[in-house]
Amino acid sequence: MASRIVTSLLALLAAACNGPFGLLPGGKLDGEIRPAPATWDRVGKSGQMQLESRPGDPYSVNVNFTVIDGDLYVNAGDTRTEWVKHIEADPRVRLRIDGVLYELQAVRVTDPAEIARFGEGWTQQSMFLRDPTQFEEVWIYRMVPRQV
Repeated sequence: MASRIVTSLLALLAAACNGPFGLLPGGKLDGEIRPAPATWDRVGKSGQMQLESRPGDPYSVNVNFTVIDGDLYVNAGDTRTEWVKHIEADPRVRLRIDGVLYELQAVRVTDPAEIARFGEGWTQQSMFLRDPTQFEEVWIYRMVPRQV
């Protein structure tokens, strides 16, 4: 009984937060929509944001981002997560950083040189982050303006 109440409260909190709540996914994100900047350097080298995938039935999660040479990346590592599956089906995403929404397109990074460049910046953030060049398969996405 108590676990059902806790589960219900967590679901209610997640719904009230307009997006993901901790590790729990959420739905459609809201906020002021702005065009993507020419460079993402102003958001810092790394941080946390919300990523919304699956435009027809929005699914949002908290993810870490990394900025390398002005480009914004998200990394699922060697795990084909739900949001990765959604992006494979439809690369249109929305990101919320500091309350601002950006409508973008996720481009999977497959070039070994770009993966290595990303890996250098990624692993410098923490000794606990694994180098993506060591994985057999990796899901790293560069965020670019949407193609209309």
